[in-house]
Amino acid sequence: MAGLEPLYAWARPAISRPQDALVCGIHWELIRHGYRCLGTGDQPGPDERKSELLPAGWEANKEVYTLRYKSTDDAHELLLKAIMVEDSMILNVMDRSSQKVADVTLAVADYINPEHLDDFHKVYKNTEELRTRITSGIIAPLGAPAEKARKEPESKEDVLWDENPLRLPPRQPVGTRAPSRPSPLSPFAVGGEDLDPLGGRSGGMIVDPLHSGVPRPGIDPSSGIPGRLPPGAVPPGARFDPFGPLGIGRPGPDPDHLPPPGYDDMFM
Repeated sequence: MAGLEPLYAWARPAISRPQDALVCGIHWELIRHGYRCLGTGDQPGPDERKSELLPAGWEANKEVYTLRYKSTDDAHELLLKAIMVEDSMILNVMDRSSQKVADVTLAVADYINPEHLDDFHKVYKNTEELRTRITSGIIAPLGAPAEKARKEPESKEDVLWDENPLRLPPRQPVGTRAPSRPSPLSPFAVGGEDLDPLGGRSGGMIVDPLHSGVPRPGIDPSSGIPGRLPPGAVPPGARFDPFGPLGIGRPGPDPDHLPPPGYDDMFM
């Protein structure tokens, strides 16, 4: 319980009973959750100010401890009464702003070693359980003070655009390297065009077995194909699957001149 040690050292002269040590630990948990102590008693006194320390006379009544707290954002004002009933301490806390009430019962022996009141490192035990009981039994029901706004999430621009093939790539700042893409000569690039229709990759569903992966001058069907399509027949940038021979000068055999199935049948 970081911060409790100097508080306990400061309050040690006033600690003479196990319940004193427990109240000191409960006080520090409220401080950790954004509350500050105003003073003792049910009513405010003169010249009160918020403090992380316990007020003077906080341990005067060993049967009923009465402390008042206010949140750092002034949204909550708590009245804490720690009442001793045999070996247990009943915490009754009321938020004067909302009139909400919370109750927690603690067995003093579960959290305090009465024979080690002089040694901070041995006086407390089951500290995590104590913190959980205070948080779930008092802080959560009455409402914690407002926290500072959390940091905004990191920009999604840092996510690689290749993770979503339909997302337009972000502009690259000058001097930075563009994200790596599969090489058009890679045998695994076949079909990449279909996964990235907005990109400039090669390797669509139309595969030339003789020239697969070899870069060829692109054909712009929007400019028209003589004898087949007039100019403007295909919108600029649209995907276009060519049909038939696309003119002279195509290397290799013409796919449309391949012999039909069963061409070696002498009766055809």
